[in-house]
Amino acid sequence: GKPRVLTKTIDGALHEPAERVTIDIPEDHVGAVTQLLGERKGRLEEMTNHGTGWVRLDYLIPARGLIGFRTEFLTETRGTGLLHHVFDSYIPWSGELRSRHTGSIVADRTGQVSGYAASTIQDRGTLFVGPSAPVYEGMVIGENPRPDDLDVNICKEKKQTNIRAAAADDAVRLSPPRTLSLEHALEFIADDECVEVTPESIRIRKVELNSGARLRAKKRAQT
Repeated sequence: GKPRVLTKTIDGALHEPAERVTIDIPEDHVGAVTQLLGERKGRLEEMTNHGTGWVRLDYLIPARGLIGFRTEFLTETRGTGLLHHVFDSYIPWSGELRSRHTGSIVADRTGQVSGYAASTIQDRGTLFVGPSAPVYEGMVIGENPRPDDLDVNICKEKKQTNIRAAAADDAVRLSPPRTLSLEHALEFIADDECVEVTPESIRIRKVELNSGARLRAKKRAQT
């Protein structure tokens, strides 16, 4: 499941580990990066402008606030930012942090990805799998920009009526799927998901594979 930090009770109060973070970034990205760290309960302790177009930021931030941060940091700085962090101390619990605002695209059956289905589903989010890839029910196959999960049939084939239709299907244009490293997968997963690692691949799946069972569990949690 999603990584969790080890907490401690100190003098009767809940404490969590904090990291000291040092960031070097071009001036143009200071606003975006400080906003990201603020959402994660980071506290700016020092900012140094080197006068060369680069700025150094020193933060103290709950360790759990760094889960998933590296990917967003590299995206915001377009790969130009430098990030270093080290354990500092245990601090009082900082409360709830920002959670993932996107949902998952989930396969609703076992089979192989069809180009026809993928071409339709890619318009609704970012896919992690390409044509002919094996999938199974409950496997997370992409990211939904909306907060809800989306169960889809990515194995659906187009019904062929003649040779011309088959040729047109072969010409379907697909965006390259996003390749997930183990680090990216661990950063991405929600509380009801886990990472499955095999010698051949890294996959994300729902803890409960059956969509009906997931829906019933969600309704029970809301009552």
